[in-house]
Amino acid sequence: MSRTTARIATIVLLAAPLLVVGAPALAQQTAPAAPAAAPRTPASAEARAAYDRADALSRSVFWTEQAEIDPRDPVAGVKAAQSMRELGRYVEAAEMAERVLLIQPDNVEAMLEVGRGHIARGQAFYGVAALEKARDARPNDWRAWSLLGTAYEQVRRSQDAQMAWARALQLSPDNPDVLTNMAMSAMTRGDTTAAEPLLRRAAAQPGASLKVRLNLAMALGLNGKMDEAEQMMRRDLPPDAADRNLEWLRARTGAGAADQARTWGSLQGG
Repeated sequence: MSRTTARIATIVLLAAPLLVVGAPALAQQTAPAAPAAAPRTPASAEARAAYDRADALSRSVFWTEQAEIDPRDPVAGVKAAQSMRELGRYVEAAEMAERVLLIQPDNVEAMLEVGRGHIARGQAFYGVAALEKARDARPNDWRAWSLLGTAYEQVRRSQDAQMAWARALQLSPDNPDVLTNMAMSAMTRGDTTAAEPLLRRAAAQPGASLKVRLNLAMALGLNGKMDEAEQMMRRDLPPDAADRNLEWLRARTGAGAADQARTWGSLQGG
């Protein structure tokens, strides 16, 4: 063997261990595979009950996630729509409820939320069909009739609205929401005289809300009964808020501007 050949053989023998040692080093540089994300599961009954007591924003996030986890959940989508509506996100609320109906076409609660969302955004026409379907599915549910009355009134079907509200009152006598809607309809037509007794009946009910009492105070003021209106507002509102409302009423008393007193947000719907 020549010196050159021996030298080449020595280099090869020295290089071979380097290749063997280098293999584990390459293996160490390879990153381990990321673990698969755990699938999301529906929340427990306890968690759902807890979120039902939370604020509207928290409920909106929670129930939207629950609806995404299981689109067939008969409750999650409806509650997500309800919380969105409470946040003033009326278009999203209606869309969420309509999404529920694509999967659960017989979900009456979703039908009612569709109606509420479109009424709240001032486009009740697009909620009438869902509300009529809810009424047909549950003819003894006063909420469907009450919401239909509100929707009909908004699309200027006043006679149909009165008939729907009359039926709602048959099913739920002296219901403050229904009475308030009938009263606000009368005020829209400038008939504050007809609105006042309806609001008095509504305000006298145990379930009457602050909005009902303030609507009554507004009707009293527009009918020239400012002393009684002021007494009610002073009981229910902070001084500065009461002052602003009374100033507004005094500016409009006798001016025939009752239609300016009401927006579609005043309607309770049911």
